[in-house]
Amino acid sequence: MARFLIVEARFYDHLNDMLIAGARSALEAAGHEVEVLTVPGALEIPGAIATVVESGRFDGFVAIGVVIRGETYHFEIVAGESARGILALTMDGIAIGNGILTVENEEQAIVRADPKQKNKGGEAAQAAVALLDLQSRYSG
Repeated sequence: MARFLIVEARFYDHLNDMLIAGARSALEAAGHEVEVLTVPGALEIPGAIATVVESGRFDGFVAIGVVIRGETYHFEIVAGESARGILALTMDGIAIGNGILTVENEEQAIVRADPKQKNKGGEAAQAAVALLDLQSRYSG
């Protein structure tokens, strides 16, 4: 059993609730413990994970959030930089599943967030578990 922290950017409550439900279900079905930490936005997720990883309390992380394209360039910055930050942490050996949705509209987000449809929260949790398993298999 491992301990996972879901780090969510709480902006769209109803969408995040679905993503978290999918992630929590996948992690608990695999026999893991789960906690949730809320941060203001997707850009804060990598920094929060980097801070919390130092505590040694968690074996893996799941990043959860929704970024919907608007009328400004802000979408590209948030989508790209949050993904870049998560990738950098993953390259440093931290098991992170990226469940931050980057979509054109709310309808796309609902389909991807809903555990009964595309279940991207569950997929992100499964990715985090797979990376943790990989670390266990190949760490010295």
